[in-house]
Amino acid sequence: MKSWMTTDLELKPHAPTILSSSDDVRIVALVIPAGESLDNHQVHERAFVVVIDGEIEITTGAGARASGGRGLLVEFAPNERHAIRAQSEAHLLLLLTPWPGPGHPGAMTIEKKASARDDAARRRAGT
Repeated sequence: MKSWMTTDLELKPHAPTILSSSDDVRIVALVIPAGESLDNHQVHERAFVVVIDGEIEITTGAGARASGGRGLLVEFAPNERHAIRAQSEAHLLLLLTPWPGPGHPGAMTIEKKASARDDAARRRAGT
């Protein structure tokens, strides 16, 4: 068993802390300073955001909105684009499942990683 007192974590802005990582889930704790945001954020996995402390506002590319403080839980579908803005300093938990998700660079073979940049450039060029 592993356990954390999430309200006692010594988190620093711009320095996410991985609390746990397995084939099933990755749990990350992070701080977003007041007035700052994660803009146009997207992950390959299903993502859950839990507010430990502070106040946030979340918007999605589809126009959905959620806001709240301690206890707010928000779920995103894989690859769903969103922005998280901290109304006050916000301490968050991010749960990603499965880890790594399909298409995540961590799930690629060495061969796929070697050609990933060239493949992306070709897609951007439309060839």
